[in-house]
Amino acid sequence: MRTLIATAACLFAATPAMAEPDWAPAVRADYTASLGQMWDWFHRNPELSFKEVKTAERMATELRGVPGMQVTTGVGGTGVVGVLKNGAGPTVLVRADMDGLPVEEKSGLPNASKARQVGVDGVEAPVMHACGHDTHITAMVGTARRLAALKDRWQGTIVFIVQPAEERVGGAKAMLADGLYNRFPKPDYALAFHVAAGLPAGMVSASEGIQYSSSDSVDIDVPGIGAHGASPHAGKDPVYVASQLVIALQGLISRERQPLDPGVITVGSFHSGLKHNIITDLAKLQVTVRANDEGTRKQLLDGIRRVAGGIGTLNGMPADKMPVVKVIEGTPTTINDAPLARRLNAVMATTLGPKNVMPFEQTGMGAEDFAYLVQPDSKVKGYYFAVGGTPMADIVAARNGGAPVPSHHSPLFKVAPEPSIVTGTIAMTAAVLDLLGPKKAG
Repeated sequence: MRTLIATAACLFAATPAMAEPDWAPAVRADYTASLGQMWDWFHRNPELSFKEVKTAERMATELRGVPGMQVTTGVGGTGVVGVLKNGAGPTVLVRADMDGLPVEEKSGLPNASKARQVGVDGVEAPVMHACGHDTHITAMVGTARRLAALKDRWQGTIVFIVQPAEERVGGAKAMLADGLYNRFPKPDYALAFHVAAGLPAGMVSASEGIQYSSSDSVDIDVPGIGAHGASPHAGKDPVYVASQLVIALQGLISRERQPLDPGVITVGSFHSGLKHNIITDLAKLQVTVRANDEGTRKQLLDGIRRVAGGIGTLNGMPADKMPVVKVIEGTPTTINDAPLARRLNAVMATTLGPKNVMPFEQTGMGAEDFAYLVQPDSKVKGYYFAVGGTPMADIVAARNGGAPVPSHHSPLFKVAPEPSIVTGTIAMTAAVLDLLGPKKAG
């Protein structure tokens, strides 16, 4: 990323400005008049996955305000679908996710979230838009408004989906199960973007292949036999057994994977016991697993089951006390259609200027359930791109020893809303216009 940022800085200084689309000033004017306040409301009022009731209501209201838009609510739970038709032609799906995260915001922003909510797991938690979904849905409204105003330049159908529960990688699957591709026009193309804190504001980046890794959430229950802490021989300590398992799981990456072949197993949660001197009878682990292909994904999940069983046997656990492994949610890799990505990356360069299109580099193993919308058997061609969210000056300062740029899911996370939303709206509008335009005469 450091090399890419340095390259971007040079390009920014060396490349002359290009003429932007004639409709781009209207996007900026919309931000000043409306979208800025809308983002502020979304940021102050985040909601957890599958609990996005107020967010969905606001998005439905905003989309209904777009001339010609037909809006349906309650799709896949809290999902919203808006359909904008303009004669015969291809169908393009534009997707934005809307859920927040169970994180207490410490960004220092004047509109920092104070919200709390009970999630689908029954746990009350603080809620924050710690991944920028507030910018995604605001930019969707801006895109819908602009495309409605430009109906003389395109022909076909646009399906806007406001998706719940991306953070639990379950919302896209739920909307599909509720008839997204049957009840509404099935798309030829599906588009989405994600704001990226590590990418300079005003820039975009998209792969011609893998954009995001797969992700699986795994729960492991490690039973034990309770006893007094002073008499460990009288029981089976699940904290000890689970601790061995945490370490052993890393061998699936360090000793069973080819060193240049990526994979991640992270134990994000370890809960057991209530008192210093009590050996409890259960430990619970929550694990995230990442891969870049289905073969690796299966190998890691099968390996977790094998290692968990082996650790149970090693510790002499009876058959009814062996660790139990459950995959509770997951999503495949997000793969951009290569010809479509080349086409739309060229559109981005023409629309934003070549200096603002960053070569894609996978620097982590984040995941996206947008993948469900573009699985090979669906025949829907997908294009997912990143939109820069942090001013270049802040990124350069961090690189030179200044304050670090907070990562996604951090309580300190923040992006500059205006360049993120304006760039995202312009980029998405341009992509849809390219796929659906120009409108045929007569």
